Amino acid sequence: MNSEDKSPRRVAIVAAGIVSPLGFGLTETLQCLQQAQDCVTPVTIFSVERTRCKTAAQIDDGRLLDKANRSRKDRRLHRASHMVMTALAELLEGAPEFEPEIAIVGTTSGGMSFGEKFYRTLGNGDACSAGLIANYPPQKQIIDAMEKFGINAPAQVIANACASGTNAIGHAFNAIRTGRCQRILAGGYDALSELVFVGFDSLQAATAEKCRPFDANRSGMVLGEGAALLALEEFESAHKRDAKILGEIIGYGISTDNHHLTQPNPDGSGPRRAMEEALAQAQLAPNQVGYINAHGTATVLNDTAEGKAIMELLGDVPVSSTKSMMGHSLGAAGAIEAVVSLLALQHQFLPPMIARFPIHSVSVELTRRLSCAARNDEFEDRRDELGNAARKRRS
Repeated sequence: MNSEDKSPRRVAIVAAGIVSPLGFGLTETLQCLQQAQDCVTPVTIFSVERTRCKTAAQIDDGRLLDKANRSRKDRRLHRASHMVMTALAELLEGAPEFEPEIAIVGTTSGGMSFGEKFYRTLGNGDACSAGLIANYPPQKQIIDAMEKFGINAPAQVIANACASGTNAIGHAFNAIRTGRCQRILAGGYDALSELVFVGFDSLQAATAEKCRPFDANRSGMVLGEGAALLALEEFESAHKRDAKILGEIIGYGISTDNHHLTQPNPDGSGPRRAMEEALAQAQLAPNQVGYINAHGTATVLNDTAEGKAIMELLGDVPVSSTKSMMGHSLGAAGAIEAVVSLLALQHQFLPPMIARFPIHSVSVELTRRLSCAARNDEFEDRRDELGNAARKRRS
């Protein structure tokens, strides 16, 4: 690659790894997505006796510990570390020669539950394990995983609430696109935490019922957990070494509406600007988008603002929120849903939404778009047209 060439580089996805309530790995995740599996169950990893909401989408701890034959040392680590290790193991199995220059990951909680345990123990006047504090910081989980697999690279952690995982992938994309790096490990992770769970319950943002994104009767989010990682590489570099290219990232957008500490601007201007920026960078028109994996948290305010932005900008396009199946995994959400979208592209299907209509009356038109995300026939009709348009744009 010519170091003097300042033109934007293409960014390839050469491997991916995922663990979520939907399953361990890409194959399980794909199967559960296509079956519209409901992964929300009663919470078992901490007490919910005093909360309104008593359900979440949890990862099975037994499988998590058994995966990759955890050592005694590994078993002392936080659950989030186990999740990142599981995702990274799958990624490296798919791309054993991948050597990232840096890891850029998003999280909101890190090892939060270890911090909770430390302060409870301290409050009871008991001796505290130094390991609880050592494994609590949010960077520790990605460092644990990288050390386990012999990856000697710096790690950058982005903690930007629900956008953390998406921001991490976007930062990595821009670093490669502008020629600053050739290979980056990017993604996000979060494990369920009692403090976070109780916080959302106290805000009444969590629901005691089902997670029903965009439903007229939606009453809040259900929390989830997981980890997802992408191996990103400059396209020509990946092509030269005959790497298997799973997909390509062609645009990224970020914005803030500065409206309220916890509420989006109801006019949808924030998400709209982010989508406009991503489309501009990708050199795509709104009518060239074939599917939207919505944030779709099932809170009253978010779904209204997001729905308005989608309707006004993107026209007739299928939409769904996979949080209806696996809950909101916070810092991991954007990364997990990036992998979900990658699977949808690879296998040419629309991830369904298990919410039940009627859809919120933001618009009758949005109702039609959301419902068609559960049907693949319309997508089949548009697939060749969209593929030809993308190839023409890149030629």
